[in-house]
Amino acid sequence: MTALLEIEDLKVTFNTRYGQVTALDGVSLHVNAGETLGVVGESGCGKSITALATMGLIPMPPGRIAGGSIRLSGEELVGANPSRLRALRGADIAMIFQEPMTSLNPVFTVGDQIAEAIMLHQKVSPDQAFKDAVALLDRVGIPSPDARARDYPHQLSGGMRQRVMIAMAVSCRPKVLIADEPTTALDVTVQAQIFDLLNEIQRDFGAAIILITHDMGAISEMADRVAVMYAGRVIEEAGADDVLDHPQHPYSRGLIDCIPALGREDHALKEIPGVVPPLHLLGDGCAFADRCEHANDRCRREKPLLAAHGHHPAACHGVEEGRI
Repeated sequence: MTALLEIEDLKVTFNTRYGQVTALDGVSLHVNAGETLGVVGESGCGKSITALATMGLIPMPPGRIAGGSIRLSGEELVGANPSRLRALRGADIAMIFQEPMTSLNPVFTVGDQIAEAIMLHQKVSPDQAFKDAVALLDRVGIPSPDARARDYPHQLSGGMRQRVMIAMAVSCRPKVLIADEPTTALDVTVQAQIFDLLNEIQRDFGAAIILITHDMGAISEMADRVAVMYAGRVIEEAGADDVLDHPQHPYSRGLIDCIPALGREDHALKEIPGVVPPLHLLGDGCAFADRCEHANDRCRREKPLLAAHGHHPAACHGVEEGRI
């Protein structure tokens, strides 16, 4: 099966006060129609940069796509004309941003903002676009959609604003939907409603979804496959059940061990020691070595490659050598 979206060996750099820093170092991902790919990792691992690069929204300068390929339905997006990217965004690929309050325009009603997205890609009148916007608000479960369409973003709750963002993202039935932490700062009940809504939209539209999150519970609920990212690289990738039940990389195991579990005998919350290293301080070895209890001299000297070791692919010398 040919993937709907293919990211291959993607490299993104930024000019900083420390010089040129590599934010993405050879990231490769793919997602098929009707499939949900979960991308997980701590803040600073490169998840959102991957999404922004895919959407053609990396600010240049200071950012730059230094290498690699992004293909949507076989069409190369890296180096594409900006007008072509604007035509594709919203119509073929869309993104639900992490914080709707900063993504929505505060001086326009939510109905007008959705209608603008519709008119940009479809040949309809302003009146028809607004009617379609109201129908979309109803579709995503917002009560009294006629009245809410005339509200401004600050008049809506966090959950409603997120639903508005989803309505805007799916207004033209895109082939690929990127959801960047779509339930951040929402309570658990609203989180469950948002995930149910995304599942329903995927069933109806057949869209491929890339779900970016640090929540392993969301991954178990939503994802078909999982890619674990760390310090700008994919360090493990497999089916969701494989990663959750048989994590290979010590970092993936740490993420799963951090999940509170009922019935755990020690009752103590586990944590991964340390933090993601600053990108300008990364050396030649494994970026996780300083936080890993299994690291040896080879780990600190030689960067591991993502390859099939044991149960499924992982970028870890310890797994390759059978030490883990």
